[in-house]
Amino acid sequence: MPITFESGCFHLKTAHTSYVFELAGGKYPVHLYWGPSVRAVHDTMIRRLTRFTEETFSLHEQSLDSLPLECPVFGGSDLRPGMIHLIHSDGTHALDLVYESHEILPGKPDIPGMPSALGDGAETLIITLRDRLSNISADLLYTIWPDLDVLARRIRIRNDGGNTAFIEQAMSVSVDFEACDLDLLTLSGAWAREREPSRRPLYPGIQGVSTERGASSHQTSPFMVLLSHDTTESSGNAYGFALCYSGSFSASVNVDQFGMARASMGINPFNFRWKLTPGTVFDTPDAYLVFSDHGLGEMSRRYHTFIHRCITRGTFALASRPLLINNWEATYFDFNEEKLLSLARCAKEVGIDLFVLDDGWFGKRNTDHCSLGDWVDDLGKLPHGLRHLSDSIHELGLKFGLWVEPEMISPDSDLYRAHPDWCIHVEGRERLESRFQLVLDLTRKEVRDYIVTVITDALIRGNVDYVKWDMNRNISMWGAALPPDQQQEMGHRYILGLYDIMTRITGRFPHVLFESCAGGGGRFDLGILCLMPQTWCSDDTDAWMRCRIESSTSLLFPPSAMGAHVSAVPNHQTGRLTPLATRAAVAMCGTFGYELDLQKLPPEELESIREINKRVHEWQRILFYGDFYRLKNPYESNEAAWMSVRSDRREAIVTHVYAQAFPQQKPRLLRLAGLDPDLDYTDTETGKVYGGDELMQRGYPLSVAWNDYMAQQIHLIAI
Repeated sequence: MPITFESGCFHLKTAHTSYVFELAGGKYPVHLYWGPSVRAVHDTMIRRLTRFTEETFSLHEQSLDSLPLECPVFGGSDLRPGMIHLIHSDGTHALDLVYESHEILPGKPDIPGMPSALGDGAETLIITLRDRLSNISADLLYTIWPDLDVLARRIRIRNDGGNTAFIEQAMSVSVDFEACDLDLLTLSGAWAREREPSRRPLYPGIQGVSTERGASSHQTSPFMVLLSHDTTESSGNAYGFALCYSGSFSASVNVDQFGMARASMGINPFNFRWKLTPGTVFDTPDAYLVFSDHGLGEMSRRYHTFIHRCITRGTFALASRPLLINNWEATYFDFNEEKLLSLARCAKEVGIDLFVLDDGWFGKRNTDHCSLGDWVDDLGKLPHGLRHLSDSIHELGLKFGLWVEPEMISPDSDLYRAHPDWCIHVEGRERLESRFQLVLDLTRKEVRDYIVTVITDALIRGNVDYVKWDMNRNISMWGAALPPDQQQEMGHRYILGLYDIMTRITGRFPHVLFESCAGGGGRFDLGILCLMPQTWCSDDTDAWMRCRIESSTSLLFPPSAMGAHVSAVPNHQTGRLTPLATRAAVAMCGTFGYELDLQKLPPEELESIREINKRVHEWQRILFYGDFYRLKNPYESNEAAWMSVRSDRREAIVTHVYAQAFPQQKPRLLRLAGLDPDLDYTDTETGKVYGGDELMQRGYPLSVAWNDYMAQQIHLIAI
């Protein structure tokens, strides 16, 4: 059995890992072990503490402050940061959650109003804890997929009492590590340089990342890893934590006076309070935990497999994706129907599958100053309407895609003039614009219904095959159409409203490919990925910057989730000049497309693009769904390299990029990974044959870099 309960111990066992905890005194779940699979854990925490104190152990005499608790709470004798903080109707904060019962169920319960992983092949343990005085209960939910080496954790708080309480904090997961001799790895950044890795040793006190912006954000990522000091890509222990949530979050580690490290993750408690009336329930989002004793690379591959099987779903799960061209960097707002069709014809000639019409097709949208919310065709640019353009694109043999930004409203719009109260605002205060737009209040049902109606109409009218769903600013004026004692529910209710809208629209169009975008990668998280199978990785399309961004993003996300395109040079974000072959090689690490005007390219580059597109079509399934290995870290060297290996290890694609060329370079060897050491492989470009063991132990002989930003791609097929 994957989940067992014996002698007071719960053992959650997957193919390669074990997660074990016990009931201390029959009352408190206490963490014992998380790591490589073991048959059992016999030396329990209570026995060790008994020896440590040299006296009979009693929970009435012993402070919980020294126990590695599975569900620490504020208001008892554990004085460290907890998982739950609750205020009762009398203003007191005391809480004593003790074991009441447990059950083991097949599958995985859904989370009302929130996306979460599919439960096929899973098993779930639910432990109910209860505070006897207030009759507040907390269900601890543990779900494992035995063959995926993944553990999902969350809590469900119920008010079974007769008085209203307020939840001040409800984290999804808390894990206590007995020793703090670990490193913490997190991802931070900014617009156009998202998810830069930061690794540092743990120190006493609290450390981590969080955001208060109402979205998972460009600045931080709801993901962290605890690692042994000597952990590398291919060796050492790595403990991954990933939150399935798109709003303000917190991911932190607290090192206490005993040198114990408490890792926790969940909804950010800052500016959060939830009114829990009698008979109501509050659910936290899922957190997905992955352990690897073979380094960061194996941790990532376990996450990738989990995402492919349990997060992305529907028509495009484990499917190929169309090669697209987006008109934005080719035309910006300056286009008409003939200009778009001319670009589409050129796209068809070079083997592109999908034409995407970006911003500017609706209202009077000639600049970004107006018309968000007015999702009606701009007949000045499209005199025959959206459907005529779509039909014309389809007649060329291309699919048709459309850009929308449904969560926003322009003050200069018909929608705002009709409903000025629909934006997030505080009466009497200035309405703070960003990018000349305001945020719609998704806590309001009438706003959500309007968005669903007008976007549904636009997608039907346009007969679309693809949607780019954008979001270009965060919340700055925190005020919603909620009672005063529920205003701090706004951030979470906004996200629940967003999930409601996305679920209804994507459910209405199961055969439409949806791609999420948030000013680039400003909302790249597992919550959105449950609803839309790919996310625009960053607005920075510079090839070298994308080497960095895509490398760090791959710590959690597979290439099939990362939107990556070839753009024009000089690059519009950095001004850098990089070869077309390099831009294409880097973009193949994601869902491939173009952001440029093909009509301005010389014939030889168009012919190169035609050949590149043939290669992408041929290689896409391996690039998307093969086992992914990072070989060179672009944050630490002048090189970037990665490879994807087919699951049977009989085919692989390797990509290597030099940043700057140097004179008098000697030939270099690149050590590969993931191949079968007993097979021989043919390099399809040169016809040379190499042993799998030779390529992994000695390396592949790279070409010498004669120019800056030179890329080399290697296609290996087993003999």
